[in-house]
Amino acid sequence: MSRALPGGARHPLVAVYADESCLGNGREGSNPGGAGALIEYMRPSGGDIVRRDLWVSEPATTNNRMALRSVIETFRMLSRKGKRFSVVFTSDSRYLVDGMTSWVRDWAKRGWTRKSGPIENLELWHAAVDAVNGHAVQWRWVRGHHGHPQNEYANHLATTAAAKQTSSDGLVPSEFDQWLASQRERGGMRMSVDLRLTLFNDALGVAVARPIASDKGVVVIFVWGQQF
Repeated sequence: MSRALPGGARHPLVAVYADESCLGNGREGSNPGGAGALIEYMRPSGGDIVRRDLWVSEPATTNNRMALRSVIETFRMLSRKGKRFSVVFTSDSRYLVDGMTSWVRDWAKRGWTRKSGPIENLELWHAAVDAVNGHAVQWRWVRGHHGHPQNEYANHLATTAAAKQTSSDGLVPSEFDQWLASQRERGGMRMSVDLRLTLFNDALGVAVARPIASDKGVVVIFVWGQQF
């Protein structure tokens, strides 16, 4: 007999903590940027939490572009071999969280246009919607640079990628535990680690299907959680 998933989840649970960086964001010229994500899931046997890192970079970009890249690259990795997950995606980007929970539906209803003018990063918004297609997602905003361990680590991945212009080329074993230990040795990161995977409960609600028209036709995003 299959084991019921907690919190009304449709698929196996994954927690993602993502952040973005752009060195010189808004200034004239080429501003290098990066995006980083810490992916957590629970091993089916034993219940241990497994962590993986992912990061990408661009030589000339913006914070908003890299926030969208964090979604695109993460969900492309999660979707390999046709897999589907219930994902809590945490970011400190209001642009990203507000966009994925509200703006994209309004834009899609108007044929991907808006009254105030062209949609910034339209191609990336399409790519983000397509990448999330079929997964059950709860989007969560967290205040940046406020001591949240996983968010601060994602920021570390993003700023390092921006500065060094590197990419992880997929999911790699995480160095979160080593990084956190070094931060605490220096008196930082006093906030407890966010054990999102062990805290799912019925208050999260169930997934609701929301069809959204994209440049590849109609895709379905399962929005998971009562706050939406």
